[in-house]
Amino acid sequence: MPIFIYKAIKGKRRVKGDLDAANLEMAEAALRRRGMTNIRVKPKPKDLLEGTFLEGRVKDRDMVIFSRQFATMIDSGVPILQALQVMCEQTENDKLRRKLYEVRNDIEGGSSLYEALRKHPDVFDDLYTNMVNAGETGGVLDVILDRLATYIEKAANLKSKVRAALIYPGVVSFVAVAVIAIILIFVIPTFEQLFNDFGSGLPTPTKLVIGLSRWVKGNLLWLILGLVAALIAFRFFYRWERGRTMVDRFFLTVPVFGPLMRKFAVARFSRTFSTMVSSGVPILQALDIVARTSGNKIVESGVNEARTSIAEGQTLADPLDATGVFPPMVIHMISIGETTGSLDTMLGKIADFYDDEVDVAVTTLTSLIEPILIVFLGVIVGGLVVSMYLPIFKIAGTVAG
Repeated sequence: MPIFIYKAIKGKRRVKGDLDAANLEMAEAALRRRGMTNIRVKPKPKDLLEGTFLEGRVKDRDMVIFSRQFATMIDSGVPILQALQVMCEQTENDKLRRKLYEVRNDIEGGSSLYEALRKHPDVFDDLYTNMVNAGETGGVLDVILDRLATYIEKAANLKSKVRAALIYPGVVSFVAVAVIAIILIFVIPTFEQLFNDFGSGLPTPTKLVIGLSRWVKGNLLWLILGLVAALIAFRFFYRWERGRTMVDRFFLTVPVFGPLMRKFAVARFSRTFSTMVSSGVPILQALDIVARTSGNKIVESGVNEARTSIAEGQTLADPLDATGVFPPMVIHMISIGETTGSLDTMLGKIADFYDDEVDVAVTTLTSLIEPILIVFLGVIVGGLVVSMYLPIFKIAGTVAG
């Protein structure tokens, strides 16, 4: 159904927004029924980026706001169609607004909310739609939507902490490499010319640095092409299932970063699984979604084995223990949760505990890496500078003697 944008007067204030209608006359009629006057309506111009990868994405914050406000309206007794219309009019993200109009039209055509949402997997993933389905079936849609908002918020906070911990050393390392490259390409050649004019023999460290500078300048293009080729090759390697498994296993075992990635994996698994189980999603279906959204092939493999184990009437804890990712405490708590029928509660406690553990790990990692990088940068840059000043010291000593 076409979307129209409008400007009008309601009471004593000017209002504007958009709505969907079959044609211009029906759009004007809909606005008059809302008590608006001096109405100006026109079709909304089509965004050239709409439907392309350049259109942008719906951020976690947009989904949190939508889910929470939608839950509030449903809890207040507002019909779903009316609630969606309000959300369409006030949602700031253009892509989300367009998707919500399509969802609203599908529901108006007889689809359930779950069926309408699952047509847009780029915005509403399997976890979201399956929880909505459980909420619709159980008559607790408002509770589920609020729970989804909380889950998305906590998951986004967790991801941002880990991302910050990984980006920080990357940025500092990039700056360090850039500084060293500038010194080798632009600064060292100036000193080399100066030393050639002196005509004096150079110390071995100075010769090594000048040789390195010449090599970098002479092979700069190949170095850049090699770096680009390495990044492309890594991307293709990571897309290969076996390659991704190897990389994910490495990230879980590498010193310093490994413990952080392990805690992140446990926190994400526990939070997602707990949210789905407590919302009434069948456990096998929940495990299937948890595996696909785990973000780590080792965890995904372990969860899929656990799913097979449960389907065969066995326990959840043993296959998870076999992955080597989950600490004994987590396995023990999951086992107790299975035995006592309080699996969702146990998983929620594990998630809360490991959220805090990720906080501590990020703080520790940052405080550990910062001095290491500073010392590394100081030694490298300081070594380059000293090697360039050695001939000057030698010349000064000769003159003084």
